Amino acid sequence: MKLIDILKQEYIKIPLFSTSKEEVVRELIDILTPFSIYENHDLVYSAIMAREAIMTTGVGKGVAIPHCKKNECKEFAIALGIHPQGVDYQSIDGKPAQIFFLLIGPETNPGMHIRLLSRISRLISKDMLREKLLSCSSASEAYHLIKTEEEKYFEIAS
Repeated sequence: MKLIDILKQEYIKIPLFSTSKEEVVRELIDILTPFSIYENHDLVYSAIMAREAIMTTGVGKGVAIPHCKKNECKEFAIALGIHPQGVDYQSIDGKPAQIFFLLIGPETNPGMHIRLLSRISRLISKDMLREKLLSCSSASEAYHLIKTEEEKYFEIAS
């Protein structure tokens, strides 16, 4: 499964306006609210913050990948938010996070959850992609950038 199969253009917000880690997580969850992907906003938020309490998902280089598995999630979904100024996310490199991929999905398929996290990590490890994402001014631009980059990856991996 490709990221682009789960990350819809409607699930992308540029720019994010939050000023704290907690607000960013809520803002990302709110992106998905109109699409009935989960049943209870607060349960998803609590699950993500419980995961953050174990270890930050601020993976460094300006990126955070908050995620959770909850049966309240009817399907897998990825929300993407860009915060050009950055937010203190207690990232492993101590730098503010600017690019946020929120991944949620049902507990019944942990293997898919791990594969999607791996795919996000691999894609976002490219310096040029991160730079281009930060320069995107619309959800459409970010969506097409990720689609193009993911297609390049699949061509190389095939």
